[in-house]
Formats: sequence, structure tokens, C-alpha cells
Amino acid sequence: MRAAGLLRRRRVYYAVKIGVNLLLLAGGWAVFFLLGRSWWQLLVAVFLGVMFTQTGFIGHDAGHRQISGSKRADDLIGRIHGNLLIGLSYGWWTSKHNRHHAHPNQLGRDPDIGGRAVAFTPEQARARGGAGRWLAGYQAWLFFPMLLLEGLHLHVAGVRTLLGRRSAAVKVAEGTLLAAHIIGYLTAVFLVLSPVQAVAFLLLQQGVFGVYLGCSFAPNHKGMTMFGEDEKVDFLRRQVVSSRNIRGNWFTDFALGGLNYQIEHHLFPSMPRPSLRHAQASVREFCEQHGIAYHETGLVDSYVQVLRHLNTVGGPLRPELEY
Repeated sequence: MRAAGLLRRRRVYYAVKIGVNLLLLAGGWAVFFLLGRSWWQLLVAVFLGVMFTQTGFIGHDAGHRQISGSKRADDLIGRIHGNLLIGLSYGWWTSKHNRHHAHPNQLGRDPDIGGRAVAFTPEQARARGGAGRWLAGYQAWLFFPMLLLEGLHLHVAGVRTLLGRRSAAVKVAEGTLLAAHIIGYLTAVFLVLSPVQAVAFLLLQQGVFGVYLGCSFAPNHKGMTMFGEDEKVDFLRRQVVSSRNIRGNWFTDFALGGLNYQIEHHLFPSMPRPSLRHAQASVREFCEQHGIAYHETGLVDSYVQVLRHLNTVGGPLRPELEY
């Protein structure tokens, strides 16, 4: 990969990518202020929900040092795109995401499969009580509706973690940007729109953000091979068999922020986004030579596989609940 130049920084690509993204984001807010008190703002809310996710993809790339290769520069880019522009704590997310990359789909070690909203194993489902047990039983039907709250969850989790940090420098650096976003965002919405319109705008914009972001991450690992907490697996197999690629074209690459090349991304997390598709053929050939399952499917089929897995996990709880 290094000899092929696929690990080389793509600074021109990211300069154009960031520049265009910022222009579109600024354009969305410009239209918001020009429209004023109008129900047409709901279309702006949808657009900004999409742009928040696209902005989050850039923060993701910065967190993996894909953009400049410099920790200081990439952290600055990440904090601006995360904390300031979309209100998501960059420090909290990178810590969580790095733990996921180190132990994908490993029980007790991957934070992405340790939450309370979704049960990924029958054991997790049976351990639930009360409303959580009901939720686990019907999680396949509730999965996409729950994504409407994903944006709010990310905001709250980031703020909660930031308040608990011991490093004063991190609190000031991230807290200032995060506060600027929250205050500026809420002030703009409630100053320009009527109270009812403002609430509708918030719900729709954050809902679109959560659903789009969730739909981009959901196909990557859910329903794929899982490992026990103490199970020993070599790096190559751990990253490949727990990941799922999404087949598509240039639009799929754009819409999913390069996450459709999840296998290549997990093997080479610092590889710039536009290089991932060029690495795919070599990675697939290598996996075939060594008898390692390389899973790739279409986008719609990936959601079917995810929902089928969630339904299987929660299925045993439903007769008991209905009874």
C-alpha cells in the first residue's frame, strides 16, 4: 500500500473537499436567514441535516490523521468540524472510536456494541429488564425510528463526557467551541423562527442528521462476526471478518463518506478516503489467498442483514412479552 502511494496524504483533495463543504454549509445558513419566518425552512432543515453528516465525515477523517498527517493540524480540523460546526465533541468521539477500531465487535471492549439502546447478542437481550427488555424484543422494528434520536444522543454524550474530563486545557479548547455552537445554533433558530417553527426545525434537522449518520455507520459491523471478551484473534482476521463493505459507485462513496470501504478502512485507518477504493482489489485478493472471508453487499441488502440480525437477537423475548 505504501509502495503504491495509497498512504500518501491527499491534501489537495481535502482542501477542495473541506472548502466546498464549508461553502455549502454556509449557503444553507444564508438561505435560512434570508427565508426568515417561513415553513419553507423545513427544507433548509433537511439540507442542514445532510450537511451536518457530511461535516461529521470530515471530522472522522481528521480523527484518523487522514488529512494532514499532523496530530495538531488534524485535531484542529476535527474540533472545528465537530465541536464548532455540528456540536459534537471531537475528543469524546475520537476516544470512543479508537477503542472501537482496536476491538471491533468484541464484547466488553468495543463501545459501539456496549450501549443500552440495542442488544447485539442474545445474552445482552436477556439481561435487559423493564422497558429495555421490551425495546430489545422489538429492536428490529424500532431501529430506524430510534436513529431519529441519534443526533441528540451524540450531543448529550459529548457534553457529559467533556464535563467529566480532568484536563482543564481540553475542557477550555473543546468546551468553548461546543458552547459557541450550541448558543449560536439555538439563538439563530429561535430568533429567526416562530416558537412552533423553531421546534419543528430542530426536530427535523436533528432527526435527519441522526438518521443519515446512523444509516452510514449501521451497515459497517452490525450482524457480522462477534468475538468474546477474552477471545484471541489476529489483527487481520479481527478487522476483516467483523466488517462489511458496501458495493456501489462514486455516489455511494460520497454519500457514505468512504465508510462503504469498511474493511480497507479498518486495515488502514490512516489511509486517505479517496485511496480506499484503490486498495480494495489488493485487499480482497490477499484475503482470498489466505482463506479469510471478505464480505461485500449492496446497500439495501446490508440493512436487511442488520435488521435480520437484530430480529434474531430480540426474537426470543417477544413471545414472553406478548404472553
